[in-house]
Amino acid sequence: PGGSSMPFLHGFRRIIFEYQPLVDEILGLLALQDAARRSELESPACLGSDRSQLSAVRRVLERETHSPFYQEGVSYALLKVTELGLVTAAEILLEFGADLSFEGTAAGKGGGGACGAAPFSKNHGVFLPPDPVTYYTPLHIAVLRNQPDVVELLVCHGADINRRDRIHESSPLDLASEEPERLSCLQRLLQLGADVNAADKNGKTALLHALASSDGVQIHNTESIRLLLEGGADVRATTKDGDTVFTSLIFLLGEGVCSSMEEARVTNGFCFRVAQLLLAHGANPSECPAPESLTHLCLSNFKHHFALLRFLLESGAAYNCCLHGPACWSGFQLVFECLCSHLSVSEEDSFYADLLQKGQTLLELMMASSQAIRLPSNFEVNTSSCRYHGDKVRTLFCSLKQLEHTPQALKHLCRVFIRQRLKPWPVDVKIKALPLPDRLKWYLLIDHAAVGHEDL
Repeated sequence: PGGSSMPFLHGFRRIIFEYQPLVDEILGLLALQDAARRSELESPACLGSDRSQLSAVRRVLERETHSPFYQEGVSYALLKVTELGLVTAAEILLEFGADLSFEGTAAGKGGGGACGAAPFSKNHGVFLPPDPVTYYTPLHIAVLRNQPDVVELLVCHGADINRRDRIHESSPLDLASEEPERLSCLQRLLQLGADVNAADKNGKTALLHALASSDGVQIHNTESIRLLLEGGADVRATTKDGDTVFTSLIFLLGEGVCSSMEEARVTNGFCFRVAQLLLAHGANPSECPAPESLTHLCLSNFKHHFALLRFLLESGAAYNCCLHGPACWSGFQLVFECLCSHLSVSEEDSFYADLLQKGQTLLELMMASSQAIRLPSNFEVNTSSCRYHGDKVRTLFCSLKQLEHTPQALKHLCRVFIRQRLKPWPVDVKIKALPLPDRLKWYLLIDHAAVGHEDL
């Protein structure tokens, strides 16, 4: 056909930008063109710091100020020096007009994709390929490469600290919260005034990013979560899909049940530490609906999550749905359901003894957390589902039902009052420190299997 036609692009075939020669010259003067290859031999801090190099860059920028693609060239060069954290070089490029909102190439703004046709340049008839970083600004790049000093430089020169990229809608703070290696950038962004509760169109905040990016085994964003909470992150943040600060923990704990013992131990430890942080900043683990309640999950499988559940209860978490009460879900009912379920699997003495001891401890913890026992109406336990030790479960249930309809003894009310005053967790440690006779301490304590008189 007559006239020029757009060439067929094979995948990611490299095509030269019009402004690439200027970029190459700048990077060459800073000895950055082969920096990736020399990274094992040279520290990035040594690159682009020589005074003669910087003077040469200034001369090139002054010479090329009026060239056709100067703005794009100097802005793209800023992206490259930002990656390596070259503060002085970045400062010079900003001085000479580098665009803080530059995203790599017009390809990112005018259509064309990585595997599709690239935009056409009317000036030279050259086809511009999409750049690998089309939707990230220099500030995003600085965060991704964990360059806190460059982050501060860019923000101080007017970069929008809360700007979101066009593809994933990630803010610099979101990106900083997703990897433990970016902790210094996260800290710097908070110090510079980043909006800690800014959310994307789905309602996802930096805190929810930090939680969702933690896998519990290799990626632990515990410190990032702590910094965000101390910076005022809202623990009530909820996405349009209903995800809360506990959603990721619930998922990880559920996955951990099927993991190896070591992975489960690491995951449980991570979830415990994060739960401590969240509750210390006012998060409610007993909210509705049940699938979003950390307390509900732990009660439903207390055999695996006993330590975390004990922490939640001793920290003041409700053992019933805090919105609708026991009619929605009840801790007492969940404990008995869990007992019957597990006692249908094994009759081994060690298994039974451990499970029943934990169940009794949890029932006592719940009874000792309120003056009146609140059970679901018409609450009954069908012990026929227990293949083993159903009589012992029935005995526990009958004693609980009897307490529900009996006026509480003064000693029970005193126990509730004292334990409430000693919250949050760990209550038992505080009880041992009280100037009381051992007999009274023994009554105030819950888990007698975990403590002997010599520990009082």
